[in-house]
Amino acid sequence: MRTDLIRKTALTAAGLAFTGGAIAGPVTAAYAASEARPATQTQSDRKPAGERQLGVRYEAQPNFYYCGPAATRNALSVQGKEISVDAMAKEMGTTEAGTNSINDITPVLNKETGKNDAYRSVEISTPDADAKQTDRLRADIVKTVDDGRAVVANIAGTSVDTDGGVHSFEGGHYISVVGYRDGGNVVKIADSADANTASYEVTVEHLADWIATRGYATS
Repeated sequence: MRTDLIRKTALTAAGLAFTGGAIAGPVTAAYAASEARPATQTQSDRKPAGERQLGVRYEAQPNFYYCGPAATRNALSVQGKEISVDAMAKEMGTTEAGTNSINDITPVLNKETGKNDAYRSVEISTPDADAKQTDRLRADIVKTVDDGRAVVANIAGTSVDTDGGVHSFEGGHYISVVGYRDGGNVVKIADSADANTASYEVTVEHLADWIATRGYATS
């Protein structure tokens, strides 16, 4: 069910100005040389307690409005799924106005995962996330990643990553959360908007506020 609390998403002129405009074509890239993985690797890396990261077959979105399908495609890649973004877009009703809400993505994640209850939608309906909502997001990310799945989040606005990088999507965007460390206090993002900033980390508090008024798909 779509809700009024989770608004329509499409990268606006402000968001496009930050990412350099519509992406010319599909790009497949490793996050970085130090993080490159064989194409066949999808299992999670074994990390110290309180830390885990999933292997992603990353692909950038081919246009400004395919962030929903691309985030879903990247999320499913950690399970070894190879599904085209066009197929994703058709399933979730994506148009040039974007993908309506996380509630259009959750059923696709369930279908492609092969379990009707693999994912559920969670809203953060307030303008800013409170401590309870942030704690729930942290727990959801840890559980989902520990289950070998990625979280898909619908975000809007501007946030700063742990290296000081600024990521601005004022009109809305979708991202995948593919890992965590420090017990879930810091999370790993796979961002389809630009292959040059395909991977970064944000605190879970920043992510919760980024999701505020929207929602995310989680186990």
